Amino acid sequence: MTETNFWLIRHAIVEENARTVIYGTMDVQLCPHSLEAQRPMYAALARRLPRPAVWLASPLSRTQATATAIFRAGYPEQTLTIEPGLIELGFGAWQGLAHAELPPRLTMPAHPFWPLSGDERPPGGESMADGVERVGAVLERLAEAHRGCDVVAVSHGGAIRAAVAHALHIPADNALHLSIENISLTRLDHTPRGWRVACVNELPGF
Repeated sequence: MTETNFWLIRHAIVEENARTVIYGTMDVQLCPHSLEAQRPMYAALARRLPRPAVWLASPLSRTQATATAIFRAGYPEQTLTIEPGLIELGFGAWQGLAHAELPPRLTMPAHPFWPLSGDERPPGGESMADGVERVGAVLERLAEAHRGCDVVAVSHGGAIRAAVAHALHIPADNALHLSIENISLTRLDHTPRGWRVACVNELPGF
């Protein structure tokens, strides 16, 4: 039975000032202190990931820098292919706002674990439901293009939640209840019988 196995990794923790705002698709930098403190976790992740594998990253530098940290921790350096469809959810005109500035702008109650509800679409941005549609289409395309391969993709919390929602056929609001921590691993398998979820939010070394 031919399977395509997706190893989805959320990027590392971003720098402190970026965490004070809704950064979405802004190209913010990683936190150098966290990168150093979490070196053992990167080494554990490097040992955990399959070899050989196709390596993908989103267009944002934080995913590419996270991949570089994994290579430095012991995984043989790979060529990274940039996949635009794996970018984080876009918050449009609300990007760059301090978290406290967002609630007055919402047209529906926020989700308990996400700044917006699953169906709230920021001006010029995308809702979580939009993200599920976008990422789902990308996964289907990649599963066909890399049939029978292991694919390591360094992406974002919202995009990975969207990927799980696609695999499980669950609504956007349900997907937002998933915890996807920085440098966690989520694995989805595309099989002839459909999608299978092997793990979600697995932390390296635990």
